[in-house]
Amino acid sequence: MKPKRIISLLMALCLLAALAACGTAAPKPTDGPAPAPTDAPQPTQAPTEAPAPTEEPEVTEAPSVPGEALTVEYTDDTGRTLTIPAEITRLAVTGPMSQIVLFALAPEKLVATANKWDPGAEAYFAPEYFNLPNLGQLYGGKGELNLEELLAAAPEIVLDIGEPKKSIGEDLAALTEQTGIPFIHIDAFTATMPDAYRKLGALLGKEEQAEVLAQYCEEIMALAEDTMAKVGENRVKMLYLLGDEGLNVIAEGSYHSEIIDLVADNAAVLEDPSSKGTGNETDMEQLLLWDPDYIVFSYDSVGDKVGEDPLWQQLSAVKNGNYAKAPYGPYNWMGFPASVQRYLGILWLLKTLYPDYVDYDLFTEVNRFYELFFHCTLTEEQYQAILG
Repeated sequence: MKPKRIISLLMALCLLAALAACGTAAPKPTDGPAPAPTDAPQPTQAPTEAPAPTEEPEVTEAPSVPGEALTVEYTDDTGRTLTIPAEITRLAVTGPMSQIVLFALAPEKLVATANKWDPGAEAYFAPEYFNLPNLGQLYGGKGELNLEELLAAAPEIVLDIGEPKKSIGEDLAALTEQTGIPFIHIDAFTATMPDAYRKLGALLGKEEQAEVLAQYCEEIMALAEDTMAKVGENRVKMLYLLGDEGLNVIAEGSYHSEIIDLVADNAAVLEDPSSKGTGNETDMEQLLLWDPDYIVFSYDSVGDKVGEDPLWQQLSAVKNGNYAKAPYGPYNWMGFPASVQRYLGILWLLKTLYPDYVDYDLFTEVNRFYELFFHCTLTEEQYQAILG
């Protein structure tokens, strides 16, 4: 090989080596912005396919077990917190007072009654309500609560409404544990019945209907209070007498004397007022000592006979003809059971004892009550029969 050709080949090889070295060196900075530091994270190209999302738990209002109802926590007036269905469609009651209160608000939800309706109620109530099965009642009355029939009726809750007995919390807790059915108590007195109806409305999803009943109760209580404010010291001294011989009395301060104490001067002042609907036993000697201005006899007592009885004639009220039988239909307006029909008793007592202080038409007011609470329209004939 010629020397010139060898020199040209060597120079070409050196040039190739220099170019290879230049390819690995960092480029020199230009006049533009400074490059990012070499340790800064560099963006990468997004993948062509997104990864599958992770599965999240599905949240629904449906129960986890097919057919299982949604539930809520409810604290009753005994302070017990119970788990109950969010929507209640079937309920039972522990006694006749609760029965009448609930019949006004939610008759379609009652699966049974505590006691048979009074026979007279057949003239007022629809057959599907009048012919409900009977379970007995929790306290006193005509028969004990039949748990076997209660379970067969399958209510979702059982309601006890009224005066709280001393052992009410323990009693209802034991029944709840024994049957698996929540037993709920709601306090109710004549003056607090509006609150009771509002609680029931919220519990049963019938707030609108409950508010109508609550406002009616408030209206009648306000009427009584306003009337008695006008009466002032002229309150009538009266007795309410019961029993076959008329010798049982509803004493001042008892649960069953609420409307008497509200609109009259209850002459029956005793150290130990009975909480029973049959009142305290007394005798004619004590009645003569009290000697009231007016006597109301229970519808099934001796009111029809006292006018001709010399012994009863010794009482000023009987001698002067100032006595009457309590209206009845389908329940005693004076109570027993001491339920919402006692608002009828308030209206009747005000009209009877203080005719110069009230100007409402009693038949109109009574009919309004029957439409609201008994779901029926009263005829003039029925009204006259109730008043005797």
